[in-house]
Amino acid sequence: MKIMGIDPGSADSAYVVVNENYEILAKGKIENEQLLELIKIPTVHIDEMVIEMIANMGMGAVGATIFDTCVWIGRFWEASQSKEKSYIYRREEKINLCGSMKAKDTNIRQALIDRFGVVGTKNNQGFFYGFKADMWAAFAVAVTYLDKKKEV
Repeated sequence: MKIMGIDPGSADSAYVVVNENYEILAKGKIENEQLLELIKIPTVHIDEMVIEMIANMGMGAVGATIFDTCVWIGRFWEASQSKEKSYIYRREEKINLCGSMKAKDTNIRQALIDRFGVVGTKNNQGFFYGFKADMWAAFAVAVTYLDKKKEV
């Protein structure tokens, strides 16, 4: 089983493909058009796709980038040929990985390192070697999805 976790953005999005044992099969941060094309390729067999969904952030104003991100979420969703498609909210990741809604990106990153292993160096590559920026969030999406699925 291959699961694609996506951290969507307004112009670029990060993705991580994992198997049911949380092994990383592919990862990257690419332009949304490129990711859309990758999702559409029939030979890229993804069984399940999970996308981090935008959540209500209270009374604060939102800008055009949030709406652009929402459009891309819909385009990825529609383009997916996966058997299963799901959304994961950031709050679910925070609770699942850190046990607290107050968790920040650095807390989530550290929780992932504590659970799966270090980043490492070029000469001594760890589990997360090559991870950059939003790839951490994409992996958190996939891990939370898998964890929730295994609870059932």
